[in-house]
Amino acid sequence: MGKIEENKQLKLDALFSSAYDLFLSQGIVKTSIHDIVQKAGVAKGTFYLYFKDKYEIRDRLIAETARKLFLSAHAELQRSDIPSFEDKMIFIVDYVIGKLEKNKPILRFISKNLSWGVFRQAVTKAEDDTELSSMEYFQQLIQADPSLRLRAPETMLFLIAELASSACYSTILENEPVSFEELKPDLYNAIRAIIRSHTLPAAEHP
Repeated sequence: MGKIEENKQLKLDALFSSAYDLFLSQGIVKTSIHDIVQKAGVAKGTFYLYFKDKYEIRDRLIAETARKLFLSAHAELQRSDIPSFEDKMIFIVDYVIGKLEKNKPILRFISKNLSWGVFRQAVTKAEDDTELSSMEYFQQLIQADPSLRLRAPETMLFLIAELASSACYSTILENEPVSFEELKPDLYNAIRAIIRSHTLPAAEHP
C-alpha cells in the first residue's frame, strides 16, 4: 500500500472509530457529521468522500459489527458437533444474544438500527477466505444438512432475525415483559417453530 492509500485508510478508520464511539455513547440522532469529523480529526469534505450521510456510515458499522459477531459464532459452531440446521440456528442465535447481553450499548445500537437489507448484505468470510453475504452463509448451513429442504428460506431468516432482535431489545434492555432468561425457552421454541413451518415434508423434496 502506497503512502497516499495508507493515509486514506487511516482517515477512513478514524471516521469509523469516531462514529462508532459517538453512536454508542450518545445515539445516532444526537450525533452530527460535525461531531464525527471533529472526533476523527479530519475535514468535513473527507467524510463526504466516503459517505453520503451519517446513516450510510451507521449502516456500514452495523454490517461490520454483525459480521464480527457471526464470524465469532461460526468459529464456535465449528468447534461443536451439531449436525442439524435447526440446532445450528439456535446455537448461533444463543451465541450472538449472549455476546450482546454482555454489551448493552452495542445491543441498543444494533437492535434499533439493524434493517433486513443491512443484515442480508452483511459480508462474512467462508472457510476458503472468499467473501459471503449473510444469506449465502446461511444457505451453506442449509445445504450442509442433506435431509433438509426449506420453502422461502429468506422469509424464514427474516422472521427469525426480527423475532430475536425485538425480543433481545425488550427483555435485555427493558426487562419487559419478563427477563431474558425467562423468555429464552419460549424464544427458542418459537424459532424452532418458524424453521419447522418452512420445512418441506420428505415427499415434497425435489
